[in-house]
Amino acid sequence: MANDNKELVSSMLRKMTKLNYIKPGDVPGINLYMDQVTTFMDEHLSDSKRHEDDKILTKTMINNYTKNNLLPPPVKKKYSRDHLYILAFIYYLKNLLSISDIQKLINPLTENCFDTDKTPDMEDIYREVFNLCKSQAAALSRDTLEKARIAGKSFEYVEDEEQRDFLELFSLISLLSFDVYMKKNMIETLIDDYSSKHIKDNKSNEKDNKK
Repeated sequence: MANDNKELVSSMLRKMTKLNYIKPGDVPGINLYMDQVTTFMDEHLSDSKRHEDDKILTKTMINNYTKNNLLPPPVKKKYSRDHLYILAFIYYLKNLLSISDIQKLINPLTENCFDTDKTPDMEDIYREVFNLCKSQAAALSRDTLEKARIAGKSFEYVEDEEQRDFLELFSLISLLSFDVYMKKNMIETLIDDYSSKHIKDNKSNEKDNKK
């Protein structure tokens, strides 16, 4: 089963390299209506759907993001390029973080970098982050294959082949899950630390303004 696990992981990693992402150059330079936004997101992110009937982005989702102060409201019912960049960040983050945590991360972007001529703007930020993440693909592949190798050596003492195969698979999933769990905790700690400092800075500024 060890070789089967490694081949399965290798196959998944090959599939991941072919996934369609929202690349910086893909985002249109014209403002879009809601239906055009959902169509654009679906066309570029449909590869990442687990099930065929899963929704990438719906009108209700977009409206809720606006109500929850995640996404600036559209101008005359049209969404700009910056709206699409924000929606892309929300899409990638929502599978891991709570809406509250995403809000803490997104708000500084919408406050300082949204619809502005200053540098960096939203396109600069998205391009930089996209390239950083893309550069980690090879390291992710090596790490995942190593976990598959380690899992493949587990439970070698179990004589029943079917049971051993399952336990090796369970070990691999557990290794990957523990990695996600630890990193999620790190991310939440970083967000909490930033929020705490930001609140203190705001309170300090308020006191200075009252003097």
